[in-house]
Amino acid sequence: MSENHFDVQSPPCVLCGRTDNCPEKYGEKRTYVEYNLTLHNYCLLMSSGIWQRGEEDEGVDGFLIEDIRKEVNRAARLMCNICRKKGASIGCVAPKCKRSYHFPCGLQKECVFQFMEDFRSYCWEHKPVQIFSDKESREPSQCTICLDLVEHLPLYSVLRSPCCKNTWFHRECLQYQALSAGIFFFRCAVCNNKDKFQKEMLRMGIHIPEKDASWELEDNAYQDLLQCYQHCDIRRCLCKNGRDYNKPDSKWEIKRCQSCGSRGTHLACSSIKSWEQNWECVECRSIFAKGKYSKRKKHSLAPSEKMDGTTCLLEEPSPKLPRQSPGSQRNRLLQSPKIMCQNNLSPCSLLELPTSNRVAMSLSPLMSNRNCSLRKKHLRMQRKEASNILKELKHQINTKTTRLNINTENIWKSALKGFRQRNFRPTNTIEVKFTNSKNRIKTDSFTGSKHLFFQLLMLHIQNSSLFEGSSAKNLSVDPQALKENLYFEAGKMIAVSLVHGGPSPGFFSKLLFDCLVYGPENVKPNLDDVADAGVAQTIKKIKYSETLSSLQSTVHDCYDFLAAAGCLRPITALRDKDMLVNDLLIHHVIKRIISPLESFRQGLKTLGLLEKMEMHPDAFSSLFCHKPENLSAKALCDLFTIHCSPDVNKTGGADFWMGYLQDVESGESVVTLQDILFFVTGCSSIPPIGFDPEPTIKFLPVHYPIGNRLHNCLELPITRTYENFKNKMEFTIRNTLRGERE
Repeated sequence: MSENHFDVQSPPCVLCGRTDNCPEKYGEKRTYVEYNLTLHNYCLLMSSGIWQRGEEDEGVDGFLIEDIRKEVNRAARLMCNICRKKGASIGCVAPKCKRSYHFPCGLQKECVFQFMEDFRSYCWEHKPVQIFSDKESREPSQCTICLDLVEHLPLYSVLRSPCCKNTWFHRECLQYQALSAGIFFFRCAVCNNKDKFQKEMLRMGIHIPEKDASWELEDNAYQDLLQCYQHCDIRRCLCKNGRDYNKPDSKWEIKRCQSCGSRGTHLACSSIKSWEQNWECVECRSIFAKGKYSKRKKHSLAPSEKMDGTTCLLEEPSPKLPRQSPGSQRNRLLQSPKIMCQNNLSPCSLLELPTSNRVAMSLSPLMSNRNCSLRKKHLRMQRKEASNILKELKHQINTKTTRLNINTENIWKSALKGFRQRNFRPTNTIEVKFTNSKNRIKTDSFTGSKHLFFQLLMLHIQNSSLFEGSSAKNLSVDPQALKENLYFEAGKMIAVSLVHGGPSPGFFSKLLFDCLVYGPENVKPNLDDVADAGVAQTIKKIKYSETLSSLQSTVHDCYDFLAAAGCLRPITALRDKDMLVNDLLIHHVIKRIISPLESFRQGLKTLGLLEKMEMHPDAFSSLFCHKPENLSAKALCDLFTIHCSPDVNKTGGADFWMGYLQDVESGESVVTLQDILFFVTGCSSIPPIGFDPEPTIKFLPVHYPIGNRLHNCLELPITRTYENFKNKMEFTIRNTLRGERE
């Protein structure tokens, strides 16, 4: 349709006959000169005899012009039961009710109009009501929006929150808040509940428009919040022009506290040589000092940190990460595996590795190795915590199964179809069957198929158009994906994958993860978070301008770029570039992805994952922002529990197993550690949630190793020599996996 032209004289609406132009009550009033039509948006939406038969750009928002004229003619024969005039286009949907009315008349008579699904209307007699218990207090309370008193009575003008028992609102207050907040930000003002709250408000006739919040659409809406603190708080201020004097690019420029930003000092008053030098106020320094002291005081040295009865005083260890003594770094690479006797399941005596199989660790450089090992140890602790949380979430999974038929040649399309099928429930046990007509993948169990499916799915999501960036990715803006709700589906798939035993994503940027768990309003982006190289280059030009004239010249050259981002601001001093760069970063990294982010968050709420992420951000950061640790001989050794009898111990079966893992890790084998794990479990990596059942090893009188993937059990032959054991392992694993791949 051609561009709409609005008449200045405001003719009456062809459906209700009123000339009122009140968008809050009746929706936007528009006049289409070329069709000789004037309509209130709500009058059109709620009319009973018309449907959207066209596309969004056809007719009036998808309502065809011929259909609108037919509806006007139909309504012209119906009398309004309220004002007794013709043109009543809206009818009550209650069975056997024949009342008709205009939209404005219905509002006056306290009818309920539901702006969802089929856009139903209920007359004053059949409208939905909220049920109040007799035990509830009838004392008036404050409306949490306008703070005026609201009566606890079953009135049309009063609504109660469905999620907070003693929270009441004026209907008018709620409607204005919904129109301002839009569908992404309208929620309970007390508990912040969104889903339950919106569902009840829609039922009771509150219109929640599908748009961004009004404050997000205003240019420089947060300008007042960007006012910088400019006052010198040093006890003896040296500036003759006073504490509020601020001269940029001089020793009298005011520097703010890097921690709180609410205290300041002239550079000269604190002997700061350059603007780049950090400065903290007295209050912040005292707080940090107390915090460090209290941590140091609470920490007690663990027994493993003692060396020969003496305590190492070189460095204060972290409270959460006990430091190993230097002697512990000379330990063997592999400790003895978990060994359980068959008779009474008590731990057997620990077996030591043969001397020929020991691997010594390098001690140089000592400090860098120590820091690296501490970081890795900290990550392992976080992953272990996340694993325990995922195991708690797994208790929701029931025994009822849902079968997913997956085509690996189009993993995304078949996964989307499976997740959207009517009988799919995230709480059901998932079974995966690959349906490729060619190169069918063979798996011995649904567990192996499921893990492979989730692995392929996570890889596809990582490389899809939903994300942008190289290794650490942020959400991108894909309008088509947003329209098809694919961000929600991707979040849902990641949640289901983690709880059902799939791999960790490992490709989220720290910024994206923080936006998910802390909210985008609490995240500050930096230049590294900008994925678009052209945008990043433009921001760099502004950020690294050294003089005011060069800054103003750059801003002039980037006028269109800044205008499109809504970041135009007057440049009067060199320091203005900091706020300008901040505005650009917030726009391109945060505000641009608000809609995809909110949809993605809703998907991650599946099975309660997002709630746990918000409660334990450090633990889940290890899964979302870090690649899984490479499989090591020690990790594989710790993974398996050996069930053996005393006679097997004498043959050194456990020694052979541990020695073989070391040979594989050092490259002295034709198979890899991943091959061994896949041979037993059908998985090429250890999932964050772990294995169920836990992997075990049994030494039995068999000729060759057997991988029982149903029980995650590796049955090993009893041999007299290590060479014989190794040859049998190599032959069986290599040929088994080669056959499966072919």
